[in-house]
Amino acid sequence: MNRWHVGRRPFAAIALLCVAAVGIALATQHGLGMAPCPWCVLQRLIFVTIALVALPAVLLPRPAVRKTGALLAALLALGGSAAALYQHFVAAATTSCKLSLADKIMSATGLDEALPGVFAPWASCADAAAKLLGLPYEYYSLTLFVLVLLAALWLLRRPAARAQAAAGAAAASAARR
Repeated sequence: MNRWHVGRRPFAAIALLCVAAVGIALATQHGLGMAPCPWCVLQRLIFVTIALVALPAVLLPRPAVRKTGALLAALLALGGSAAALYQHFVAAATTSCKLSLADKIMSATGLDEALPGVFAPWASCADAAAKLLGLPYEYYSLTLFVLVLLAALWLLRRPAARAQAAAGAAAASAARR
Protein backbone atom coordinates (compact mmCIF):
# COMPACT_ATOMS: atom_id res chain seq x y z
CA MET A 1 0.00 0.00 0.00
CA ASN A 2 1.54 3.33 -0.96
CA ARG A 3 2.23 6.15 1.49
CA TRP A 4 -0.34 8.46 -0.08
CA HIS A 5 -3.14 6.03 0.70
CA VAL A 6 -2.06 5.15 4.21
CA GLY A 7 -0.81 8.53 5.39
CA ARG A 8 -2.68 11.20 3.52
CA ARG A 9 -6.04 10.08 2.21
CA PRO A 10 -7.84 9.73 5.55
CA PHE A 11 -6.72 13.20 6.62
CA ALA A 12 -7.64 14.65 3.23
CA ALA A 13 -11.09 13.05 3.59
CA ILE A 14 -11.52 14.55 7.07
CA ALA A 15 -10.52 18.01 5.82
CA LEU A 16 -12.82 17.73 2.80
CA LEU A 17 -15.75 16.57 4.95
CA CYS A 18 -15.30 19.53 7.30
CA VAL A 19 -14.99 22.06 4.48
CA ALA A 20 -18.08 20.55 2.83
CA ALA A 21 -20.01 20.85 6.12
CA VAL A 22 -19.22 24.57 6.31
CA GLY A 23 -20.05 24.97 2.62
CA ILE A 24 -23.45 23.34 3.10
CA ALA A 25 -24.10 25.50 6.18
CA LEU A 26 -23.29 28.62 4.14
CA ALA A 27 -25.49 27.43 1.26
CA THR A 28 -28.45 26.93 3.58
CA GLN A 29 -27.78 30.26 5.28
CA HIS A 30 -27.44 32.36 2.16
CA GLY A 31 -29.57 30.27 -0.20
CA LEU A 32 -32.39 29.11 2.06
CA GLY A 33 -32.36 31.97 4.56
CA MET A 34 -31.49 29.81 7.59
CA ALA A 35 -29.88 32.37 9.89
CA PRO A 36 -27.28 30.89 12.27
CA CYS A 37 -27.10 31.32 16.03
CA PRO A 38 -23.85 31.56 18.03
CA TRP A 39 -23.79 27.78 18.55
CA CYS A 40 -24.15 27.24 14.79
CA VAL A 41 -21.21 29.49 13.95
CA LEU A 42 -19.12 27.97 16.74
CA GLN A 43 -19.62 24.57 15.12
CA ARG A 44 -18.54 26.09 11.79
CA LEU A 45 -15.37 27.33 13.48
CA ILE A 46 -14.72 23.86 14.89
CA PHE A 47 -15.17 22.28 11.45
CA VAL A 48 -12.73 24.79 9.93
CA THR A 49 -10.25 24.14 12.74
CA ILE A 50 -10.47 20.37 12.23
CA ALA A 51 -9.77 20.88 8.52
CA LEU A 52 -6.78 23.05 9.39
CA VAL A 53 -5.30 20.49 11.81
CA ALA A 54 -5.81 17.72 9.23
CA LEU A 55 -3.92 19.59 6.49
CA PRO A 56 -0.40 19.19 7.94
CA ALA A 57 -0.95 15.42 7.99
CA VAL A 58 -1.89 15.62 4.31
CA LEU A 59 1.17 17.70 3.43
CA LEU A 60 3.68 16.11 5.85
CA PRO A 61 2.65 12.50 6.45
CA ARG A 62 5.16 11.85 9.23
CA PRO A 63 4.01 9.64 12.12
CA ALA A 64 4.25 12.42 14.72
CA VAL A 65 2.33 14.84 12.49
CA ARG A 66 -0.34 12.23 11.78
CA LYS A 67 -0.70 11.30 15.43
CA THR A 68 -0.92 14.95 16.50
CA GLY A 69 -3.43 15.73 13.74
CA ALA A 70 -5.58 12.74 14.65
CA LEU A 71 -5.48 13.58 18.35
CA LEU A 72 -6.41 17.23 17.76
CA ALA A 73 -9.16 16.22 15.32
CA ALA A 74 -10.57 13.80 17.90
CA LEU A 75 -10.56 16.42 20.65
CA LEU A 76 -12.12 19.04 18.40
CA ALA A 77 -14.77 16.54 17.22
CA LEU A 78 -15.64 15.86 20.87
CA GLY A 79 -15.99 19.60 21.43
CA GLY A 80 -18.11 19.94 18.30
CA SER A 81 -20.33 17.07 19.43
CA ALA A 82 -20.78 18.75 22.80
CA ALA A 83 -21.66 22.04 21.07
CA ALA A 84 -24.24 20.34 18.84
CA LEU A 85 -25.80 18.52 21.78
CA TYR A 86 -25.87 21.68 23.88
CA GLN A 87 -27.45 23.57 21.00
CA HIS A 88 -30.18 20.97 20.68
CA PHE A 89 -31.00 20.27 24.31
CA VAL A 90 -30.31 23.62 25.98
CA ALA A 91 -29.75 26.57 23.67
CA ALA A 92 -32.68 25.87 21.34
CA ALA A 93 -35.03 26.22 24.31
CA THR A 94 -33.70 29.66 25.27
CA THR A 95 -34.83 32.94 23.78
CA SER A 96 -31.37 34.52 23.74
CA CYS A 97 -27.85 33.28 23.11
CA LYS A 98 -26.30 36.58 24.13
CA LEU A 99 -23.30 36.10 26.37
CA SER A 100 -23.43 32.33 26.02
CA LEU A 101 -20.13 30.46 25.84
CA ALA A 102 -20.47 30.21 22.06
CA ASP A 103 -21.13 33.95 21.76
CA LYS A 104 -18.12 34.75 23.95
CA ILE A 105 -15.82 32.44 21.96
CA MET A 106 -16.91 33.86 18.63
CA SER A 107 -16.55 37.44 19.88
CA ALA A 108 -13.09 36.67 21.29
CA THR A 109 -11.87 35.32 17.96
CA GLY A 110 -13.00 38.43 16.10
CA LEU A 111 -14.14 36.24 13.22
CA ASP A 112 -17.73 37.42 13.61
CA GLU A 113 -16.56 40.89 12.55
CA ALA A 114 -13.79 39.85 10.13
CA LEU A 115 -15.93 37.33 8.20
CA PRO A 116 -19.55 38.12 9.10
CA GLY A 117 -20.99 36.18 6.18
CA VAL A 118 -19.45 33.01 7.62
CA PHE A 119 -19.08 33.51 11.38
CA ALA A 120 -21.55 36.16 12.52
CA PRO A 121 -24.64 34.90 14.36
CA TRP A 122 -27.77 36.43 12.88
CA ALA A 123 -30.45 34.72 14.97
CA SER A 124 -31.20 33.73 18.53
CA CYS A 125 -30.90 30.07 19.41
CA ALA A 126 -34.68 29.62 19.52
CA ASP A 127 -35.13 31.35 16.15
CA ALA A 128 -32.34 29.30 14.60
CA ALA A 129 -33.87 25.99 15.70
CA ALA A 130 -34.60 24.70 12.24
CA LYS A 131 -35.23 21.35 10.64
CA LEU A 132 -33.83 20.12 7.39
CA LEU A 133 -35.54 17.10 5.83
CA GLY A 134 -37.40 16.57 9.09
CA LEU A 135 -34.35 16.45 11.37
CA PRO A 136 -32.99 19.22 13.58
CA TYR A 137 -30.12 20.90 11.74
CA GLU A 138 -27.68 20.30 14.60
CA TYR A 139 -28.15 16.53 14.23
CA TYR A 140 -26.40 16.72 10.86
CA SER A 141 -23.53 18.55 12.50
CA LEU A 142 -23.44 16.03 15.34
CA THR A 143 -23.35 13.14 12.86
CA LEU A 144 -20.39 14.67 11.02
CA PHE A 145 -18.53 15.33 14.28
CA VAL A 146 -19.05 11.69 15.30
CA LEU A 147 -17.75 10.51 11.90
CA VAL A 148 -14.66 12.70 12.31
CA LEU A 149 -14.18 11.38 15.85
CA LEU A 150 -14.40 7.76 14.69
CA ALA A 151 -11.98 8.40 11.82
CA ALA A 152 -9.53 10.17 14.12
CA LEU A 153 -9.68 7.34 16.66
CA TRP A 154 -9.09 4.84 13.86
CA LEU A 155 -6.10 6.89 12.71
CA LEU A 156 -4.72 7.01 16.24
CA ARG A 157 -5.02 3.25 16.59
CA ARG A 158 -3.85 2.32 13.11
CA PRO A 159 -0.14 3.17 13.40
CA ALA A 160 0.11 1.20 16.64
CA ALA A 161 -1.50 -1.83 15.02
CA ARG A 162 0.92 -1.67 12.07
CA ALA A 163 3.92 -1.25 14.38
CA GLN A 164 2.82 -4.31 16.39
CA ALA A 165 2.38 -6.34 13.21
CA ALA A 166 5.81 -5.29 11.94
CA ALA A 167 7.41 -6.11 15.31
CA GLY A 168 5.70 -9.50 15.29
CA ALA A 169 6.90 -10.22 11.75
CA ALA A 170 10.44 -9.17 12.66
CA ALA A 171 10.40 -11.40 15.74
CA ALA A 172 9.11 -14.35 13.73
CA SER A 173 11.80 -13.80 11.10
CA ALA A 174 14.50 -13.61 13.76
CA ALA A 175 13.20 -16.79 15.40
CA ARG A 176 13.51 -18.70 12.11
CA ARG A 177 17.20 -17.83 11.77
